[in-house]
Amino acid sequence: MHPHHRSGSSSTSASSSSSSSAMMMGVAQPHPQQPSSSSSIPALPIQYMNNAPYIESYDFPYCAEVSKYERLAKIGQGTFGEVFKARDKKNKNKIVALKKVLMDNEKEGFPITALREVKILQLLTHDNIVNLIEICRSKATHFNRHKSTFFLVFDFCEHDLAGLLSNFNVKFSLGEIKKVMQQLLNGLYYIHSNKIIHRDMKAANVLITKLGVLKLADFGLARAISINKNGQPNRYTNRVVTLWYRPPELLLGERNYGSPVDLWGAGCIMAEMWTRSPIMQGNTEQHQLTLIAQLCGAITPEVWPGVEYLELYNKLEMPKNQKRRVRERLRPYVKDQAAVDLLDKLLCLCPRERLDSNAALDHDFFWTDPMPEDLGKMLSQHTQSMFEFLAPRRVDKYVR
Repeated sequence: MHPHHRSGSSSTSASSSSSSSAMMMGVAQPHPQQPSSSSSIPALPIQYMNNAPYIESYDFPYCAEVSKYERLAKIGQGTFGEVFKARDKKNKNKIVALKKVLMDNEKEGFPITALREVKILQLLTHDNIVNLIEICRSKATHFNRHKSTFFLVFDFCEHDLAGLLSNFNVKFSLGEIKKVMQQLLNGLYYIHSNKIIHRDMKAANVLITKLGVLKLADFGLARAISINKNGQPNRYTNRVVTLWYRPPELLLGERNYGSPVDLWGAGCIMAEMWTRSPIMQGNTEQHQLTLIAQLCGAITPEVWPGVEYLELYNKLEMPKNQKRRVRERLRPYVKDQAAVDLLDKLLCLCPRERLDSNAALDHDFFWTDPMPEDLGKMLSQHTQSMFEFLAPRRVDKYVR
């Protein structure tokens, strides 16, 4: 946490030594004063036998075989691939999550999105960011056409927030909601301070351990924010963030965006802590913009100076004469006035006026009774893991 926050300080700068791209394929790194052992490992040439590549004997430095883990259950599935709960065969007490790397275009090798995720995760070390332990591979054999499959190995977290919210036996007190949001904003403050934006904020990407420690996960769409020295705007893709959590600037085609895109998602997640399902469930980008306007008011240059210059502003149908109703519509769910005020400031149409993580952590919501309350006691009552993948769909209950 920022030293100016009312509850004290925590480290925000990532270790520069861990960002070395030369070590991207393995998390463990040699001591700076020790020579890297990789230089002594000769690269074995691919041998061709009967026109088939024979690479069973190829050695991947810093990359263990995934067979060291015993898969226990599938806990996730999506465009990113599959996630499995697994146990270390040598240390039965060590439980991990294995995230399979999708090799969509095998001819191009290891996917650039996975490389970016690995590099970013190696850079970040924080209590509220998921911990990447190592990268493993399956052995290349005749049965898999001599192609290794790679897995990112993470510390295992027992739940994700979407899974918890889908179970109505899980009841969060106001103090526990504060603890969830405080940890989430702490994680965002840390990555934003290190010039990283997540770009895929949603409840399913918020993991929580059985002890109640929140971990921001899935950095597959994350990227570093670059500062253009020639004064030209950045041209990031706007095809990021799951639709229901996508901020208005991305829906309108903005490509020179920054950390406010993550704070919009944080606001959507915070509202879900009371509504128990996503608050704006659009079917298309046009529908999502309409739902945003119905909740947050008409999108006009008066409330958002410069919005008229965004690429899609005049191409999409913009609902007119909509009043801002964030407080009015959330009040039946959210009884705490400080919570409603924070939500109102996170769900701000203009990204420049949207509260950042630093200001959000200093909001009265976190500094009035009840204070943030540890989640461990409540979660100890639930022995089954809860993940979105294993839960019923949370739809058609959004704020009206």
